[in-house]
Amino acid sequence: MYITDIHWTAVRVPCKANQVNGVDWGIDAWEVMPRFILQVHTSEGITGIGETYRGASEENVRAIAALLKDKDPLRFCLQDLPTGEDISAYLVGWNSAVYPARHHELNRPRSAAYIGFETALFDIVGKAFNIPIHRLLGTAYREQVPVSYWFGRQPPEECRRRAVLAQQMGFNGIKMKSTFEDPTAAQLTAMAEAVTPPFTVIVDANERFYRPAEALRVTRVFEELPLTILFEDPMPKTNLDWYRLLREQTRVPLTLHLMNGQILIDAIKKEACDYVNLQGGLSDFTKWAAVADAAGMLCWHGSGVDLGILEASYLHAAAVARNCVLPADVFGLLVREDDLLVEPLQISQGFASVPQKPGLGVELDTDALARYQLSHGQL
Repeated sequence: MYITDIHWTAVRVPCKANQVNGVDWGIDAWEVMPRFILQVHTSEGITGIGETYRGASEENVRAIAALLKDKDPLRFCLQDLPTGEDISAYLVGWNSAVYPARHHELNRPRSAAYIGFETALFDIVGKAFNIPIHRLLGTAYREQVPVSYWFGRQPPEECRRRAVLAQQMGFNGIKMKSTFEDPTAAQLTAMAEAVTPPFTVIVDANERFYRPAEALRVTRVFEELPLTILFEDPMPKTNLDWYRLLREQTRVPLTLHLMNGQILIDAIKKEACDYVNLQGGLSDFTKWAAVADAAGMLCWHGSGVDLGILEASYLHAAAVARNCVLPADVFGLLVREDDLLVEPLQISQGFASVPQKPGLGVELDTDALARYQLSHGQL
């Protein structure tokens, strides 16, 4: 088998009106950022599909496609795809026992396009062997993954309405955005008055409570509410000592949203958080979740408010991680106008079903792809 053609389509799928932020906050920049849908075709008639993170460039997509074309996908090491130039020959002592190449020089960060190709190749291999991706990752612990209702920044009365709606839909909790400048106490109080416990709220601050003093002030309110509240990324993650300090002063569990294995290790060593929200490709996520598991830490699978292809990959990875038992950031059609799938992911009563068909187990809706297309390329 070898890769014959690679097609990519830039798409922009809008969010549903008022689903993310209220009118006072407007839209976030990420809502209008395009991403690329990949179709990787092979000589055996198997096509793998992938989706890049937002922020990927067409130049990067084309460069990776050029490296993969004409290669046999069954011979790739799926844990580390050959998507970048081997720079070892340029390093002093690259082949020397005296001056070996340094680890950080040979291991570059993943690009925003990498995850799309990784997903497509896992899809191909799974289809070739007639097994779902989670079997390639080590076989699932669970057939359903817990998920949360989600919205962005909303006024207190809208938070109340959404909390009632989420509970009526069978969700056991909500993830919401909030910053130091927002009426966070009023938002949470309105939700607490409207729902029946137990109910969990993840307050995702995106590092916008700035310092321990500001974060500690709002955790005092959290501690008095009849809700289970997790405080995600309240402060800059460059200062994990602040997290350790805040954690010593509050009963509210702190969580970190991480896309880097080294920061995860640092957070564990510093005892900077209670839980972790891990986001990464299929291989990286399962490795990082295993590290958290070894530290006795629970996790969930994060996202960038993605479309259906990436969300399907998240379900496979979350199903494989033993400690991934907290609600994943998988929203399906809750947020976006379309997920670009023929059949949407099955989400019911706060759980998403892990696809069981070969590969990703989902099918790209080419009609929807055409509706949201911005541009197209191939190699």
